[in-house]
Amino acid sequence: LEALQPRMKELADDFIDGFYDYIWGFGTTAKFLKNQEIIDYHRKKVKEWFINLFSGKYDLEYFTYLYKIGETHVSIGLPTHFVNSAFTFVRTFILKSMEERSEDKTQYIAQISAIEKIIDMNLDVLTSSYREEELGNFLSLSKFEKTILLGLKKFNSYINFFLAGSLALVAFFAIGLFVYDIYLLFFSDIGIEKGILTVLGSLLVLWAAIELIHEEINHLQGRGFAIGAFIMLAMAALIRKVLIYSLSSEKGNDLLVIGTVIVGLAVAYWLVNVKNRVTL
Repeated sequence: LEALQPRMKELADDFIDGFYDYIWGFGTTAKFLKNQEIIDYHRKKVKEWFINLFSGKYDLEYFTYLYKIGETHVSIGLPTHFVNSAFTFVRTFILKSMEERSEDKTQYIAQISAIEKIIDMNLDVLTSSYREEELGNFLSLSKFEKTILLGLKKFNSYINFFLAGSLALVAFFAIGLFVYDIYLLFFSDIGIEKGILTVLGSLLVLWAAIELIHEEINHLQGRGFAIGAFIMLAMAALIRKVLIYSLSSEKGNDLLVIGTVIVGLAVAYWLVNVKNRVTL
């Protein structure tokens, strides 16, 4: 690693420029880098960290230095996924630069192995402050509070799996509804126009149910839950009613009410998406 430091010093400016382009893509970076003075200081420190990554000297002083960086991240409230994502860029940048200048294959493999190890060690130390903060918060709770917290987490897991099963059941019934509507289209006097609109409505509900299952899978994998999926399902159900009622001259008032509700849901869905984009 120490032998790579001269080359990495040459790439340091390109690294910091690319790094900043990457982290500004998070959307909320300006919340932590509030003015030019902070940005200049941060750029300087990140550049120093990048060069020190190849110092070849990884003693107690080095890891204490990393731990203090992690403590700073925790103190300013920097989300841990920002750190993990930033390291994705670091890893990609270094490996790409190595690939472009590799000559000796054996040496290249050894260098890549060393780079992967030091990056993983840095990431582990930088994120250890987050784990210690979470552990400290947990240990500061009373025995009764810990029992309640663990019980709620377990109950939440059961509810999530119950919800996943329920969504699968809903999708199954949505398939049944779709098949039934196709049956009515061909084997009843429902009429071609109304039958096709009914089938389209059922297909829309099935699609929304599948989207809900997809979002629940993401939620179980720890990626959060999109409330927009529920709004989308409600809109799909109402649009199905509109498709059916549109053929009836006696449902004018109902159509007006449903149309108003759909517009309200559409606005809510748009606001949720706007908020999600701002958060990202």
